[in-house]
Amino acid sequence: MAATITLQSLLETHDQPFAIIDSSLTILAVNRAYERCFSQDRNQLIGQPCCRITGQDATGQACRHRQLFQDFEPYRLIHPGSNAAGHPYTYQVRGYPLIDADSVIYLGESILPLTSTPVSTQPKMIGQSRVFRQFASQLDRVAASQVPVLLEGETGTGKEVAAEYIHARSPRQDRPLVVVDCTVLGEDLFESELFGHEKGAFTGAAGSKKGLFELADQGTLFLDEIGELPLSQQPKLLRALESGTFRRVGGAELRRADVRLVSASNRCLPEMVRRGEFREDLYYRIAVFPVQVPALRDRREDIVPIAHFLLNQIADCMGKRFSLTHGALARLLGHPFPGNVRELRNVMQLAATLATGEQIDAEHIVLTGAKGAPQTVTRTGESRSSSADPLADLEIAYISDLLKKHEGSRKLTAAEMNISERTLYRKLKRYQLNG
Repeated sequence: MAATITLQSLLETHDQPFAIIDSSLTILAVNRAYERCFSQDRNQLIGQPCCRITGQDATGQACRHRQLFQDFEPYRLIHPGSNAAGHPYTYQVRGYPLIDADSVIYLGESILPLTSTPVSTQPKMIGQSRVFRQFASQLDRVAASQVPVLLEGETGTGKEVAAEYIHARSPRQDRPLVVVDCTVLGEDLFESELFGHEKGAFTGAAGSKKGLFELADQGTLFLDEIGELPLSQQPKLLRALESGTFRRVGGAELRRADVRLVSASNRCLPEMVRRGEFREDLYYRIAVFPVQVPALRDRREDIVPIAHFLLNQIADCMGKRFSLTHGALARLLGHPFPGNVRELRNVMQLAATLATGEQIDAEHIVLTGAKGAPQTVTRTGESRSSSADPLADLEIAYISDLLKKHEGSRKLTAAEMNISERTLYRKLKRYQLNG
C-alpha cells in the first residue's frame, strides 16, 4: 500500500490542539483542533512568530520554544493563559523535537486546556452492549450524589470522558470541570499549581495566581492518574479535601473551595497502598464509590458504533464524509485493541488520512501486526513497525536513540529528556521498549 503522509495530514491525526514551529521560531502549522479550541484561523497564524501560540510568554528569554532548539530537550509544563473571550485559563503544554525525512528538526507542541468550561449535557459515551449499559447506569447513579468517585481502568478506556459524563449529569453541571493531570504535578509544581501562589512567593512569581483547586470551586475537580501523585504531596491534598481549605503558596489567608471530587487511575491503588506507595487514608477518601471502566475488548459489540462516531468527528474536522466498507469493519472487529478506545481513535484518524477518497477500506486500517508490533506506512509506502499514532512514532524513535546513546541507562535517558525515571518507565512500557 502506497501513501504519502504530509505534515498537515500528520497534524490532523492529533485530536488535541497541536502546533509545529521551525528553528527560526516561526509557526509552521497548526491543526484544526487548535483552530476550534482557541477560535483562531490557521491562515492568520502560519508564518507568525511563535509568541502567537496560546500560553507562550512574549519575552524571548522566557521562550520555551527557543530553549528547545538550544538543548533539544522535551518539556512538559503547566502554563497560565486566556481563552478567546479573555478569561483566565490554565494549559498543559508538551513539546518535543520532530525530525523529518531530510533530518530537519522542528518543534511539535500540544496545548491542552486544563480549565474547562461547563461540559455539554450531550452524551459523548457511545455503546449498546450489556457491559456498557451497566457501566453507564453506575455513572448515572453516582452523578446525582456528591460522593468522591474513583474511575479505575486501563489506559485509553475513556476515564476522562466518564468524568465529563458524571459532571454533565450532576447538580454542578453549570459550573466548571477542572482537569488535573497528576503526572505533571511533581514536587516543585504541586502546591503552586493546585493551590495557587501569591506575588513574590518564589522566583518568577510576578503576580498572584489562582490554583486549580480554587478554579474548581462549586464545580468538579478531576484528578487524572492520581496514582502518579508524589507520596510527599499526598498529605497536602488530603488536608485540602477533608477541610475544603487551603493557602496559596506565599499567602497567609485561609481560602475555601467546595469541589466535587472525581479521580482516575490505570494503576491498582490498593496494591500501591500495600507497597507504601500511596497513602491509605487518601485512598479511602477518594474511593468512596469505585467504578471500573470496561476495556474495549470486554464490549466488542461497541467497536462498530464507536468507530462510526469517531469517524464522523474526524470527517467534520476535515470537511469530508467517510464510509467504512465491510472489509474495514471486519478488520476492526478482528483486533483486540489493547490500547482501547484511544487506539481505535488513532486508527480511525490515520485511516482518514490514508484514504484517497471518502471510502475507508481494509487497507487503510493500520493495526497491530501478528508479532505484536504495529504496522504503519512510511513516506515511501513501505510497511514498518511503529505505533498506531504517527506522532508517537517520533517519540519512540527519540527514546530509542537516547537509550542507545546512553547504553541502556534509564537514569541518563530520563535526565536528558527532563522527565522522571518513573515517567520514562511508563513510556517504555507503553511503547513496548523494555525488551
